[in-house]
Amino acid sequence: MSDFTNNFWNLYIVVLTTLGVLGCAVLLYSQSKYKVARHNGPVGTTGHVWDEDLTELNTPMPRWWMWMFYLTIVFGIAYLFLYPGLGSYAGKLGWNSAKEYKAELARAESEYGPLFEKYRRQDLKAVAADAQAHAIGERLFLTYCAQCHGSDARGNKGFPNLTDKDWLHGGAPETIKQTIMNGRHGVMPPMGAALGSDKDIENVAHYVLSLSGSAASDPIKSVFGKSKFGACMACHGAGGIGNQALGAPNLSDKTWLYGGSAETIMETIRKGRDNTMPAFGDFLGESKVHVLSAYVWSLSNESR
Repeated sequence: MSDFTNNFWNLYIVVLTTLGVLGCAVLLYSQSKYKVARHNGPVGTTGHVWDEDLTELNTPMPRWWMWMFYLTIVFGIAYLFLYPGLGSYAGKLGWNSAKEYKAELARAESEYGPLFEKYRRQDLKAVAADAQAHAIGERLFLTYCAQCHGSDARGNKGFPNLTDKDWLHGGAPETIKQTIMNGRHGVMPPMGAALGSDKDIENVAHYVLSLSGSAASDPIKSVFGKSKFGACMACHGAGGIGNQALGAPNLSDKTWLYGGSAETIMETIRKGRDNTMPAFGDFLGESKVHVLSAYVWSLSNESR
């Protein structure tokens, strides 16, 4: 990283920017001095002809356009003097986007902070039943959560559906808040070597399908797979009902994070899975997370 923070790059940007502005000025000045010879005859051409009769005339640039260009260059020089733009030069006014962003956050906090604090002191279920809090939570969700879970909160491959009651770590309001505040990291280790051959992996996949009563499960393969499922019980339990304390999914329902085909389950067994839910506590603060948690809880529960 030191290659990108030493003074060379500062000078590099300053030199390129300065040469760019001066180059435009010199080019414009040279063209403004160029006079096209005018005669009583037709205007001269550059000699370029397209499509047999489309000719490029050799006429000077309009004066109004040239003066607009000069004003643009003057504006650029004034901007580079007043604002950041030349390497590490901070500009005469001392403005920077980080300072502007912090000032905007401070204004928003002074305006909306008391409202979020009011909701933070309320029970999550009471917040979920509040119409204004619900609308605020929805906007927070669409801004920060919809990228992964979808605007309808129904998730996608690898991203949980938040509108059902199937939860990896539990769906209690406080548990949801803890998940948003601190994030989650779920790991399913590769189990191919522990189970044995590819045939063993296929048998276990069909046994897993049988736990949810899937018609795609082969009953014979399921019988052989059951004996090998012991390697999976430590996390998923004897009946495959999962373990929310570990974030191990329930295999006995029909809810699948990556898909419920035999091929997908076999891929999961062979390669494992690694999912991360980022923490939003430091970024949003507890008050906003409180409102957001209430909204997420309401997606799978009657709150109003």
